[in-house]
Amino acid sequence: MTKEENEKRIKYLKGIISRLPEKPGSYQYYDAEGVIIYVGKAKNLKARVSSYFHTEVDRFKTKVLVSKIHDISYTVVNTEEDALLLENSLIKKYNPRYNVLLKDGKTYPSICITNEFLPRIFKTRTINKKLGSYYGPYSHIGSMYAVLELINKLYHPRTCRIPISKEGIEERKYSVCLEYHIKNCQGPCVAKQTYEDYRKNIEQAREILKGNTRKILKELKEEMMQLSDNLRFEEANEIKRRYFLIDNFVSKSEVVSHTITNVDVLSITSDEKIAYINYIHVSNGSINQSFTFEYKKKLDESDDELLQLGIIEMRERFKSDAKEIIVPQEVKLELEGVKFTVPKMGDKKTLLDLSLMNGKQYKFDRLKQAEKLNPEQRQTRLMKELQEKLKLPKLPYQIECFDNSNISGSDAVAACVVFKGMKPSKKDYKHYNIKTVEGPDDYASMKEIVRRRYTRVINEEEALPDLIVADGGKGQMEVIREVIQDELHLDIPIAGLAKDNRHRTNELLYGFPPIVVGLKTDSELFHVLTQLQDEVHRFAITFHRNKRSKRALHSELDNIKGIGPKTREELLSNLKTVKRISEAEMETLTAIVGQTKAHLIYEHFRNHEQP
Repeated sequence: MTKEENEKRIKYLKGIISRLPEKPGSYQYYDAEGVIIYVGKAKNLKARVSSYFHTEVDRFKTKVLVSKIHDISYTVVNTEEDALLLENSLIKKYNPRYNVLLKDGKTYPSICITNEFLPRIFKTRTINKKLGSYYGPYSHIGSMYAVLELINKLYHPRTCRIPISKEGIEERKYSVCLEYHIKNCQGPCVAKQTYEDYRKNIEQAREILKGNTRKILKELKEEMMQLSDNLRFEEANEIKRRYFLIDNFVSKSEVVSHTITNVDVLSITSDEKIAYINYIHVSNGSINQSFTFEYKKKLDESDDELLQLGIIEMRERFKSDAKEIIVPQEVKLELEGVKFTVPKMGDKKTLLDLSLMNGKQYKFDRLKQAEKLNPEQRQTRLMKELQEKLKLPKLPYQIECFDNSNISGSDAVAACVVFKGMKPSKKDYKHYNIKTVEGPDDYASMKEIVRRRYTRVINEEEALPDLIVADGGKGQMEVIREVIQDELHLDIPIAGLAKDNRHRTNELLYGFPPIVVGLKTDSELFHVLTQLQDEVHRFAITFHRNKRSKRALHSELDNIKGIGPKTREELLSNLKTVKRISEAEMETLTAIVGQTKAHLIYEHFRNHEQP
């Protein structure tokens, strides 16, 4: 590979990384032939994948891997635990070359259930099938320990290595150990626990390791109800404890559901020009394929038509023979021996939601890529979104927001900030001294400033805003409306940003009477609106502080006729405060500024002390 080709490759990969979401998931690296060479998992996909391309990476094996990467794909999930399970599933399917290499040559651990009379359960990296049955291997130690911890809490299998036989138990050759006394073992070696009960526990542990947790839950529930009916409540309570332990363990994973075997999941996310179809294949309860592709619409095709095309193409591309296809809506497509399911709840609905999430994330990433190349596209998108949310007659290109600032009515000021194209236009910012309002009256101050602002705009024939945003709720909106509509007879839409009881902005209001606009607080548009709010706060407070500082700097020395700035500086430099200057004796003042000026200062302060 030439230097230019390598630079082009790195630029392409970094472009993908810049669009990665900051969400948990699994990522896959491909070589020049499109073969998966590494599968990883991450709590934060963007941070994890970008770490491979830092210049300070000094591990030789990592550098070798990076030199082979030609493409990157990923699948987002809801939790870090899901990312671990998905990584494990993909590694088992594709057996990527560098997953072994980057593990420093270590083999993945497995869990062994021995063939002994009283079987033991433990982790091992050595496989000897004569010794027992093996489950795994586990690509992540954490997920293996989670399963082992569950089994130990549920069944308390013995941990001692003593070879125990049926005859030895009958002849009472063994005695209980510390594990029995601390309730980590139920003493099967001394018949404190029956052989049948111990073996039953081991068989249930096998089912958990196989992933058949739903089957165990069903059996436990039936057993619990039967014991309860027979008034054996203590035993029923123990079964209930086991039931909830397993149920809690299963509920932590939304990626794996062992009741679902060999199904395809497809979902569609579209806009006016492009449709994004996500495909997920689930085999033996685990996701082993996830892919999103896009169709450019040419003839205003419907989502139904495009989803049908996607189903055919994905099944052909990935050679799927699944007999069930999970989809978000009814499709007018018949495939021999294939059942279409539109789930409303349960594990299948969870998988469909995961597919939808991946499709939306892919769309968002493509949008970010386009907007990075053309920043104006993002601004237009946000303006269109705001226009649609508020049902405005035109794009809100120019948005203005007002805020007041004062302390108990003193130094009252106000500010107006202007956003153009969803970006601050600082040259258009204005600040005002409140002239007609006495005391801390925010509503009256707001009326004065809005009136002054738009009276001047009208007189000077400047552009009126497309939207006014009130930094407050219904009260501020009504005050602005009275000036804009009732007094100035202008037709300018007015919105408001309301706060919750923790003083955090959480609602966008619009209309009269104002109603809450459906806008998620974590959306990009809401962030822009809160940026507008933060900016007007900052601008108003900065102006207020400057005014207050200037007033504070104006001291009693400024009122003394014949004392100029240089003399004031000299006095403050020597005596530090006006109070100390006012209390100074004549000799002290004379030594600093001379007799004539000292006399003026001394007499000024002495006269002011008179009642």
